Amino acid sequence: MSIFGLQTKIQNQTTMSKTTKVHRENYDWFLDQPMDLKFELLGNHFELCRVMINQIFEELVREKTGDRYSHAENGDKKFYRHGFNPGSIKMGGQRLPVEIPRIRESQTGQCVPLSGVEKLKNIEAPNDEMFKSVLHGLSTRDYKKVVAHLAENFGLSSSHVSREFIEASEQAVKHFCERTFEEHTFVALLVDGKYLAKEQMVIALGVTDKGVKIPLDFIQTSNENSRAIGQLLRRLIDRKFKFDGGLLTVIDGSKGIRKAIEDVFGKSAVVQRCQWHKRENVISYLSERDKTIFKVRIQNAYREPDYPKAKTALMEIHRELEKINISAANSLLEGLEETLTLQKLGVAQIFCRSLGTTNCIESMNSLIGKFTRNVKNWSNSNQRQRWIAASLLEVEHRLKKIHNFKYLNRLQDAIKNHLKKKPLLKKSTKN
Repeated sequence: MSIFGLQTKIQNQTTMSKTTKVHRENYDWFLDQPMDLKFELLGNHFELCRVMINQIFEELVREKTGDRYSHAENGDKKFYRHGFNPGSIKMGGQRLPVEIPRIRESQTGQCVPLSGVEKLKNIEAPNDEMFKSVLHGLSTRDYKKVVAHLAENFGLSSSHVSREFIEASEQAVKHFCERTFEEHTFVALLVDGKYLAKEQMVIALGVTDKGVKIPLDFIQTSNENSRAIGQLLRRLIDRKFKFDGGLLTVIDGSKGIRKAIEDVFGKSAVVQRCQWHKRENVISYLSERDKTIFKVRIQNAYREPDYPKAKTALMEIHRELEKINISAANSLLEGLEETLTLQKLGVAQIFCRSLGTTNCIESMNSLIGKFTRNVKNWSNSNQRQRWIAASLLEVEHRLKKIHNFKYLNRLQDAIKNHLKKKPLLKKSTKN
């Protein structure tokens, strides 16, 4: 079950008494729920615990003896009920007194242990399960159903749920922001901003030499300024973010992100400006008729894997745009070379789909939005930090490897060769 939905919905509910009666129809509903929800309910409502444990015991006994007061045909009933023994089950760090039913074998009269009793005795405190269920669980449609039963039928305290979630999500922030990356070698780094409750969050996503996408870190900032983003990138280095000979950085047109990359990584990084953002920026100046035409032409130019051909096609578009809209023409020319980095590296045909745009990180950010969309009231920065960190940890397991990841060694070699040639080219221009 998802507390990302549950916590938000239930916090608006009136806190109810823990002594609310549990009716038969309510625990019938309970039996149909996923196991993580069962554990959560058991761990947060002791009256429900007693009812459900008794129900479980009855089911275990029924498997051996049949229904209560039933009689086997021809008197061949193998087991029979024989009262109860006092016992206890540990739930959420507390002992819950219960009566454990006894059954005996008909022929020998010997007591027969119930197979599920020991399993019940060893149920762990549900705090971790509760937080996992926040991230892994039910659909939004199911949240309403769950919350209704929690509040109205089981008397679950909203304050307790909120407290449990805050504690667990604070641990998520700590884990996310302190983990190191020494086990990985990165080939690409994508940096992009995302607004959360009108506050800017800048998020970093790494791509390893195995093609695995790893959410790295985030920072809350008023805008995409180079100082704040530089702090984010330096923090990655402190956490053992490493690359072999060079790094491809994929960004949109943000000058702040661009400067931060230059300040932190210097000549060790090459910049790929997002081709999609460039195209959309250019056509935003055009009429609807011209948008359709030039959108296709710019897109086709970027699909050309050969650098000279792609550059020639784009410059032809620039000359035509000068005749109809100077602003669009200037927009195309601004930062144009950095939109063609993959073409210059000779790997555009392999990696333009995955690394020619910021689509990788924007897709990840859209997944974050699915977790945070149910929050109606954002109270403070701590709340934003907790939800972003928890969301990124969950999203990480859903991210697929980049397209053509098997050829990332070619990208690595191309970056190394490109960086080796850079100083030589500069020297030759001076002579």
